[in-house]
Amino acid sequence: MFPLNSVLFPGMTIPLHVFEERYRALVRHLLSLDDPIDRVFGSVGIREGYEVGDHGGQSVYRTGVRVRMTEVEEHPDGTYSIVGVGLDRISIEHVDPTGDFPVADAQELPEATEQVSPEVLEQARATFTAYRVAMADLAGDPFAGTLPQDPELLSWALSACAPLPMSERQSLLEAEDAGDRLSLVTRLLRAELRAINVIPSLPATQVARTRWSPN
Repeated sequence: MFPLNSVLFPGMTIPLHVFEERYRALVRHLLSLDDPIDRVFGSVGIREGYEVGDHGGQSVYRTGVRVRMTEVEEHPDGTYSIVGVGLDRISIEHVDPTGDFPVADAQELPEATEQVSPEVLEQARATFTAYRVAMADLAGDPFAGTLPQDPELLSWALSACAPLPMSERQSLLEAEDAGDRLSLVTRLLRAELRAINVIPSLPATQVARTRWSPN
């Protein structure tokens, strides 16, 4: 397990600088696996606590993601720069921090397969487009590429791109299905748009170190 002070989503790519010994041990363990496909770890958001130190990850959310380490660079001081890609959701039990690196019992948390209505899809796309334009007027367009057509992929893409507070991002991760997630992200982005119209400044939360990828 690699708890973080951020919420990841399936499809999201995240670069990490690994310097604490327990997570360096985790990277060494992953590198010992012959098949790169098997170099997978779990990540959950830290509800209360820190990523590093003796009190790191005192309280974590139970819903997280499996992450595949796709790139790794070892530095002369023994630290690592890695890149991970979110795969799918997991539900974890208590995290055991007593070993070389944290471990937890994890279960797959598959998406419900409810049909997403055209109205929900249209509202989500339109709201994100309006938000994207507003952000471009303030600081240049921070988003690149085209949005996915598949409703589930779209729900993850909008969740990953929206610079929302951690608790709201966690709510998006925990949504039952793509339709619920798209409806929720639409409401959250509309609230952000109202705030931008009242106070034209950047959102309080920036997630510049992450990006969403269909890969």
